[in-house]
Amino acid sequence: MQTLIFGQQVCRFHTMQIPINHAGTAHPNHPGLNRRKFLQHGTGLLALAAMSPHRLLAKTTCDLNQVHRSMSGLGTTITLKALHTDTDKAQQAIDAAFEELKHIEATLSIYRQDSQISQLNRQGVVHHPDKRLLEVLEKSADWSRKTKGSFDITVQPLWALYQATRKEKSLPDSNSLDQARQLIDWRQLEFNKQEVRLNKKGAAVTLNGIAQGYATDRVQGILKEHEIEHALIDCGEIGPLGSNIQGNPWTVGIQHPRQSEAFSALAQSDGRAIATSGDYATTFSPDFQHNHLFDPHTGHSPEELASVTVAAPTATDADALSTAISVMGLDEGLALIQTLKQCDALLVTKSGRTLMTEGFPCKA
Repeated sequence: MQTLIFGQQVCRFHTMQIPINHAGTAHPNHPGLNRRKFLQHGTGLLALAAMSPHRLLAKTTCDLNQVHRSMSGLGTTITLKALHTDTDKAQQAIDAAFEELKHIEATLSIYRQDSQISQLNRQGVVHHPDKRLLEVLEKSADWSRKTKGSFDITVQPLWALYQATRKEKSLPDSNSLDQARQLIDWRQLEFNKQEVRLNKKGAAVTLNGIAQGYATDRVQGILKEHEIEHALIDCGEIGPLGSNIQGNPWTVGIQHPRQSEAFSALAQSDGRAIATSGDYATTFSPDFQHNHLFDPHTGHSPEELASVTVAAPTATDADALSTAISVMGLDEGLALIQTLKQCDALLVTKSGRTLMTEGFPCKA
């Protein structure tokens, strides 16, 4: 255990060393695909199913009936599993959850041209916005204030710029970066029940740092309304509900940032949501230095952290926090997490050091 001191507050962190490979080979990119990896029991063996920064580990018995369904949405593969003694009841809950997910996808997904967020980016305004969009924008603005702009949903012009130059097998020049940065400022996004408006021509929004967490929370609420006490919820971030089918806490494997088939750590669910941001998800250079995480203040990707995993009371907060801390860096990020109730983090630096706050639910 390592003890760090911030001002008058003593904060204790567990620390361990894991190998980080900087061999210069490109990490596979999967834009639009699920980054999550599930481990589920088939014939008594753990089987790898799909890409992800977490893996959900569970065993099956005959005590409860299970309903399982997946769909593509929000740039990932959304997977829900509901456990109940009544199969019909579990099926109804899953049906209701996926109906809500369709509305969320139609509102918040940047991957759909007909979504409200895509309309905002094209036209600079959305009239009569969906309540879901307003809720996410309010949460985003709150985290922008709390992180002094490190979390900023108006970084989409940087993403577009890097995508364009990647097609030419190059990186943006300083002039292009300066022009893109001039469009970034969360405070120029105005919204109310009548309309959402971007006040800079060429500005654009991405909700990829918060929408998946928001969807996870919405699904969890619907499952609870349908009296589902035990479920695996993965809408891009993890929202375990209740216990696994054996009555034990869900175990979540946290993706190693450099080894796609390995874990940085195992987390044992304590009722909180878990979200991870990593520099490996989408890269623009083979050394991971240029990736999908952007510092709004510089236009470049953060240089210190390879991945950040946050446990928080809601998946919305965990999602936004993991992004913000990735931008803020080790010291500032850990200082922030210590000010937030029921929030903990596990951070992996690019040099391979792993630190976790004392309350992080790491499985022994």
